[in-house]
Amino acid sequence: MIGLLGRKRRNGEGKSASIVVDSARKATGGRTRNRVVMTMAVFFGIYATIAGRLVYLGMQDPETSAGPESRVTASRPDIVDRNGEVLATDIKTASLFAEPRRIVDADEAIEKLSTVLPDLEVEQTYLKLKSGSGFVWLKRQLTPKQQAEILALGIPGVGFRTEKRRFYPGGETASHIVGLTNIDNKGISGLEKYIDDQGLADLQASGLAIAKDLKPVKLSIDLRVQHIVRDELVTALEKYKAVAAGAVVLNVKTGEVLAMGSVPDFDPNNPFNAQDKDRLNRMSAGLFEMGSTIKSFTTAMALDSGKVTLNSTFDASRPITIGRQTIRDFHGKGRVLTVPEVFIFSSNIGSAREADVVGIEGHREFLMRMGLLTRMKTELPEVARPTEPKVWKKVHSITISFGHGMSTTPLQTAVGAAALMNGGKLIEPTFLVRSEAEANAVATQVIKPSTSEDMKYLYKLNATKGTGGSGTRAQVEGYRVGGKTGTAEKVINGRYSSDVRFNAFVAAFPMDDPQYIVLTIVDEPKAEHPGVGATAGFNAAPMVANIIRRSAPLLGVKPEFSHESGATLASYP
Repeated sequence: MIGLLGRKRRNGEGKSASIVVDSARKATGGRTRNRVVMTMAVFFGIYATIAGRLVYLGMQDPETSAGPESRVTASRPDIVDRNGEVLATDIKTASLFAEPRRIVDADEAIEKLSTVLPDLEVEQTYLKLKSGSGFVWLKRQLTPKQQAEILALGIPGVGFRTEKRRFYPGGETASHIVGLTNIDNKGISGLEKYIDDQGLADLQASGLAIAKDLKPVKLSIDLRVQHIVRDELVTALEKYKAVAAGAVVLNVKTGEVLAMGSVPDFDPNNPFNAQDKDRLNRMSAGLFEMGSTIKSFTTAMALDSGKVTLNSTFDASRPITIGRQTIRDFHGKGRVLTVPEVFIFSSNIGSAREADVVGIEGHREFLMRMGLLTRMKTELPEVARPTEPKVWKKVHSITISFGHGMSTTPLQTAVGAAALMNGGKLIEPTFLVRSEAEANAVATQVIKPSTSEDMKYLYKLNATKGTGGSGTRAQVEGYRVGGKTGTAEKVINGRYSSDVRFNAFVAAFPMDDPQYIVLTIVDEPKAEHPGVGATAGFNAAPMVANIIRRSAPLLGVKPEFSHESGATLASYP
């Protein structure tokens, strides 16, 4: 019995052990299967991700997907003139890159590339190709011909990436206004830089500068008038053998710049010389003593003070001596002059006496009020700050009264002259389209409307034949032109030179209701012919006449031949 029970007990214990072992095996097998399934799932997910990425890359343009992510292809809005003519636009261009790790023979690659790109910097390119990096630029913005020729060379490890570059259909025509972009399509000057500063650069940085979402930027410029202005400037530069020439056409009621040019200029499509100092935009970034054009403001100041009228007189019979300086008239009459005579005979003595009536503080305050002594506010980044004496004394007030001793920009002078013609409102200039209502909202009344009427009369008188005025060569039959010359002696080696001049003419038309200011400048002109003068009346004034003659019909100004000016010295009130 005991043996039987013992066998049963042992049999029972064996069965229990067997059951335990079987359970353990089943548990282990379940865990193994779970691990296998999880491992397979992980690998499946990895391979699915890789496959999906490969499919995505296979659908991309190989040119645009090559190389590291870059913002150089960010779009820019078109720039158009007031009539919708394109001044600047984006075009696609190919740029050459290399993958140094795939370059077999750097010397051979450079030798082949040099046959197409002779200006390729050999040493720098060699270092790039031997760098072992994954991506380097070799040449940006190739021509289609260069791209085709390089492609035909069959060099392993080099390729092309499509980028965008700026194209200017008008070339030099409006280069100083439109400005430039750099190799990365970022605005660096002119309105191109202004557009970036208004938020485009931030859009590009965030990847939101998408071509279809960017509306064209419409300028106030009329490309037709702009072409005329530049053509006349190039002609004048050669005709008068001058160092430089410039001009602006300004709407007196809105402050819109219709055209502005300064030559020598540059081609924005190939701006290799854009930084040369002789390519400066002299109209807004150049500072000059504007000569007798400043007498417009001296006379307006005297009239606006209420202490002087058109019937007032000033003794110009003798020179004025102050300290070591003696003030004389260029063509002195040697007698007492009325205010209109002071203006049309451009009397330095008479202008000095007009300034003396107002006083030193009043004189400076008036020029500040007219915007001639502060940095001009406009969209164009290239704007110079005027200069003036640190401390104004009487001698400064006297010389500044006829345009010496202070420097301002020609564009500011035109803007100030517009205020003299439009009823007395100073309107900051703009290169963007602006309505008359918008202009009135930002305008500042700087002189009395009655003063403006007097100045319109004087401008008209100065360009009328038979009065002896200096502006008669600016007259264009039918368009009633008025204006003021300015011939300033330039400082050479610390002294004013009577042989080196900066000439200007500021004009308004039509004088019965002025709509436009045209201001021209000629830097260091020579006489056109022997025996002919080289003052502003012989060069800057005819330039104005040519610009008005050609552009007035395009600006919608109708000629009127039945109301030609008959103003005389005896016809003022």
